[in-house]
Amino acid sequence: MKISTRGRYALRFMIYLAQHSNGNYIALKDVSENEGISIKYLEQITSLLSKYGLLQSVRGPAGGYKLSRSPEKYTSGEILRVTEGDLSPVSSDENEFGAGESGERANTQKFWKGLQKAIDSYLDSVTLQDLVDQSAGQDSYMYMI
Repeated sequence: MKISTRGRYALRFMIYLAQHSNGNYIALKDVSENEGISIKYLEQITSLLSKYGLLQSVRGPAGGYKLSRSPEKYTSGEILRVTEGDLSPVSSDENEFGAGESGERANTQKFWKGLQKAIDSYLDSVTLQDLVDQSAGQDSYMYMI
């Protein structure tokens, strides 16, 4: 499993919204400038996130995006599944998870299911608020002279 730039940028986008949330909508232009992500790419990401109800949006001069719920109500797993789709460690083409498998495939089936469970468990244990808090903690190590 490899997370694409779409998944990584979606997490960065959601963290940005959570960090700068003051009840107002945030323009994509602001996110683009501060996160170094093209507006076109952000439009693709916001389309997916909005479709699944993770964002609220408003068009127009005062428009933009904001979270549809509080940051602690989102998990990183939820955000990544929306943007990445299947987070399985093996391709579904390999049929490793199929019922009634025998031979070599059955030998590794339990392993792959265990790995999938570990990945899902971790991703679903880390909230958007956790990521915001981690990000804030990184900033505290920067010293200015």
